[in-house]
Amino acid sequence: MKKAMSVFLFLTIILTYQIPHPAGKTNHFSDTKELLYQDMLMTLLGPEIDCKVNDYYSKIINVEPTVYPYQIEVIKAERIGEDRTFHFLLVLDVAPVVGPHIQVGIDRFTFELAPGINQSQYKLVKFEHLETFELPTHWKHIYR
Repeated sequence: MKKAMSVFLFLTIILTYQIPHPAGKTNHFSDTKELLYQDMLMTLLGPEIDCKVNDYYSKIINVEPTVYPYQIEVIKAERIGEDRTFHFLLVLDVAPVVGPHIQVGIDRFTFELAPGINQSQYKLVKFEHLETFELPTHWKHIYR
């Protein structure tokens, strides 16, 4: 009886024990330096991207699409000039969405980044609308 009670107590302790973890460390992804830098860059360029996307799609739909930073793909990032200049060209593909992540299109942004370009250190060199997606039937009411 003592052995059975000991086993029961042991199993109860083992099964109810929770491994402590530091608060705030509940990430389920690997935060690499590359991802960190990309997310910081998208945060800085986000307002310019949102403005251009809203301007373009306002002619097609009557709601403002959302651009999530994690739906921006870096197509090309290069240093302009020789050695270690601080003049860059950045090409991004953006996937604007409406509602529950219904993609409305794909757009390409080309940015130039360098000290002294303007107050924000970057400028939009080129905007290209690459593709438009047809909305599902229950979202067609937002077409202009």
